[in-house]
Amino acid sequence: MNTKTFAVILFSCLVTTVIIVPPRAVADELLKTDFQKESFAKIVDYFDYARAWALLNGLPRPKNYWHAYVYMTYVNKMGLQMLYAGLSNISLANLAYLTIPMQTLLLRYKTENTKRDALVASSFVMLMGFNDTARSIYSDVPDRNDTLWASFSLGANLPNVDLPALNSKTEIFPLTSSEDNLTWSWGMKYTNLTALWTTTHLTEENVTDTANPWGLATYDELAFNYTLKIDPVSHLATINQDHVIGRMRSLWIFPFIHYNSTGGYLLGVKTSDETIYQFLQKHNVKMSIVNFQTSIMVDRETYSASNTGQNVTDKEVFVSNSSISTYANDGEKIFDAGFGVKETYALFNYTEDPTESTSYTHSAITRTTRIGGFTRNRNLFNFHREFTKYLPLILVHMYPQLYHRAKETITNMTRADYLFIISYANYSGYRIEHDPVYTVYFSPTATIGPNLGGLVVIAAIVCLIIGVAVVLLRRRRAKELPESQIVPSAPPPPPTTI
Repeated sequence: MNTKTFAVILFSCLVTTVIIVPPRAVADELLKTDFQKESFAKIVDYFDYARAWALLNGLPRPKNYWHAYVYMTYVNKMGLQMLYAGLSNISLANLAYLTIPMQTLLLRYKTENTKRDALVASSFVMLMGFNDTARSIYSDVPDRNDTLWASFSLGANLPNVDLPALNSKTEIFPLTSSEDNLTWSWGMKYTNLTALWTTTHLTEENVTDTANPWGLATYDELAFNYTLKIDPVSHLATINQDHVIGRMRSLWIFPFIHYNSTGGYLLGVKTSDETIYQFLQKHNVKMSIVNFQTSIMVDRETYSASNTGQNVTDKEVFVSNSSISTYANDGEKIFDAGFGVKETYALFNYTEDPTESTSYTHSAITRTTRIGGFTRNRNLFNFHREFTKYLPLILVHMYPQLYHRAKETITNMTRADYLFIISYANYSGYRIEHDPVYTVYFSPTATIGPNLGGLVVIAAIVCLIIGVAVVLLRRRRAKELPESQIVPSAPPPPPTTI
C-alpha cells in the first residue's frame, strides 16, 4: 500500500468512524436578557439557540441532531460590549465528534470622537507548520514557495489502531474581574490535542489547494488566556491574548513512521534514537498561526494600515515590531492590533529542561497575507461561505442597522480587513508562549443600558467558529439518520461558578 492510499484511507476513517458518545447533558440557555447584564459566562449549545429562532421566524433551521457547544463570556462595561466564544466540541449525530480549536473575540462600542457604532471581530483560525525551501520568498515565515502544512484537530478515536488518541479535552478558565470591574480575565485550554497535518499549496494566482494528509501530531495543549482592561479616562480598552502552543510529543508520518521523545519507530519497532524534536529541527520545521481580522460600521467603510501607512488589506506587509490600525474612512482610528508590544515569544526546551520551567526568548515574525489564497480553498475555508445562510436566523429581527453590513463582511473571510500570520521560526516542537495586544478606541459611558448589539455578536461568532466544523463534517455527505437513532454528544462541563 503506497503512502497516498494509506493517508486517504486513514483520513476517511478519522472523519467517519462511528463512536459511542454519552447522553446529552443540558447546556445553559442563552437569553436576550443576558445582554442587559454587566457580564455572564455560559456554555451554550448554539444550534439549539439557532433552531429556536428559526422556528419563531419561519426560517431554515439546523438539523435537530446537530449540537455545537461553545464557551461564551460577555462583558458590558462603560459602553463597551465584549463577547468571546471558544468552540469546545461539535457533533452531527453519532457519526462524528470533533474538538476544533476556534477562538473569536467580538467588540461592539461607540467610537471615541464621533460616537458611531463599530463592531470588530478577531479570530484564531488555525495552526500552520511550514518549512523554508530554496525558493522561499520570505525567510522564516510561510509563503507560497514553502512547504506548508495546515493543522486540523480531530476528535474520533480509531478502534484497535496503534495511533494517538484523538479525543481532546477542553478546560475553561472562568470569567473573573477586579474589584472595580474594569479588568476581566477568562480563557480556554485544549489538552491532548491531536491534529491532522495536510500538505497545502498556495499558487501565484492566489489560490490554495490542499493535497494529501501528511501526518498526525499530538500537542500537550493549545491554550488561550485573555485579559481585558478598560480605562474610561484614556478612552482605551486593551485585550492581551496570551496563547500557548504546547510541546509536540508525538508525530506520525504516513504511512508507518512514528517519532516521540524517546526515538523513531517503524510499525511499532524502534529503529532510531532520533527524537521528535531532533527530527523537526533537522528538517527545519517551523510553526505559525493564522488569524482573521475584520470590522464594520453602520455608515462608514473602514480600512487598515501599518504604522508606516501601508494598506494591509490583501497585501503582504511585515508588522513584527509595530501595529496595524483600523480607521473609519474619514480618518478616525477605531482599533489597533499591536505586535511590537510583545515582539518576542518564549520557547521552552523540553530536551534540556523536562519541567519546562525555563525558557529562551526569540523574535516572532508577523506579516499580513493575501486573503484569497486561504479563503478560496474549498477544503480549508468553505465553511465561511456555507454557514452564512444561518446568519438571518439571528440578525434580521434583532439588529437591522447592522444586518446587511455584518452579512457581507463578518461572515465572509474574503471581505476581511486583513489576515495575519505570526511565525515562530525557532520551534523544534517545543512549547511556545506569546501574547499580542488589541486596543479599542471608544467613547465610555457611565451606565449599562439594554444591549441589542450583544445579539449581533452571537451571530457573527457562530458563523466564524461553528461553520468550520459543520463543513468539515458535511464533506463526507453521509446519509442523514432518523432522529430516533441519533445519540447526541455531551457538552463539556459548565463553567465554574464565580
